[in-house]
Amino acid sequence: MNKKTIRDVEVSRKRVLVRVDFNVPLEDGSVGDDTRIVAALPTIRYLVEHKSRVILMSHLGRPKGKVVPDQSLRPVAERLGQLLGQPVAFAEDCIGPKAEKAVKALKPGQVLLLENLRFHPEEEANDPEFSRQLASLADLYVNDAFGTAHRAHASTVGVTDYLPAVAGFLMEKEIDYLGRALENPERPFVAILGGAKISDKIGVVQNLLGKVDRLLVGGGMANTFLKAQGYNVAASLVEDDSVDVARRLLDEGGDKILLPTDVVVADAFAADAAMKEVPVDSVPEGWRILDIGAETIASFTKALKGARTVIWNGPMGVFEFPRFAEGTFALARALAQLPDATTIIGGGDSAAAVTQAGVADKMSHISTGGGASLEFLEGKVLPGVAALDDK
Repeated sequence: MNKKTIRDVEVSRKRVLVRVDFNVPLEDGSVGDDTRIVAALPTIRYLVEHKSRVILMSHLGRPKGKVVPDQSLRPVAERLGQLLGQPVAFAEDCIGPKAEKAVKALKPGQVLLLENLRFHPEEEANDPEFSRQLASLADLYVNDAFGTAHRAHASTVGVTDYLPAVAGFLMEKEIDYLGRALENPERPFVAILGGAKISDKIGVVQNLLGKVDRLLVGGGMANTFLKAQGYNVAASLVEDDSVDVARRLLDEGGDKILLPTDVVVADAFAADAAMKEVPVDSVPEGWRILDIGAETIASFTKALKGARTVIWNGPMGVFEFPRFAEGTFALARALAQLPDATTIIGGGDSAAAVTQAGVADKMSHISTGGGASLEFLEGKVLPGVAALDDK
């Protein structure tokens, strides 16, 4: 990565403004899943150890520029304090007198969390004055929120006009893993794409086709490819306006692209629906594809054997329904058994899947940014990364 990180600058006794991604689920007023908070700890601890005055900022939820009390970051400050083993101060606003007073009270090695950035509409509008007010709280800016790096907001881009801007350890790790996979992968290089829609991933498929040795396609997006091959997928989710694109991608990809040969179908989109396994050319009228079948699991697992780099983004079926999760979990277990591979899980549902399958600790890297990792895999420049200072 050719961007400066916190290792490249003096942080001791400086006021350091850190963009973190603490957009975590809250349940009954406390943090329901602290994965994203834990991911930011290495950067925060480094700054604490170097006696920085650490000022953290994040969004939470979609309050749409208004103060929404149940989307306050106060419970996050409490959980972070428990994880750090020291109190974390909380400011009731992210700019203005309340934020300034809280920053002034900070001593070296202490940590402060500002209130939800998105309580102000100016955050998502990347408003220059709002950016300037955020920047006025600090001497240095650190972006450690890869999950928001694809957004050109005040806290990811605007502040860099006013402060020296560097990457934190999590941002560095994300870009290093994903960048190395795309630019200089150990081969064989296999990508697994799933999830509901092909339209979300057309750019990703196009970018990866020129780089991978095999591309395994499952999930709802595979239905559109199957329809493009002439199969009747009955009541399955299909994007009809993407069928021609899928046909073109199949022509371009040739035998690089591996599609399901059998599927698990259901007579309704429901956890308790009647289900059976059928070849892809025998989906009954009125039924819908909700998972890949045993033959496909075997062929996908075989295609992964010997792989040295694997990127996975998107589940193989409706894994929220336990009876339609086997394809997704089987692939997660197959990845866990690759002895020498770099395995990169692209955020969101895929991250949840490897966790639920009990193999998260066997993966080389689990991305914290679903949308950001998708755009990175598509070959797009992420505004939050581009805005950081070059080495």
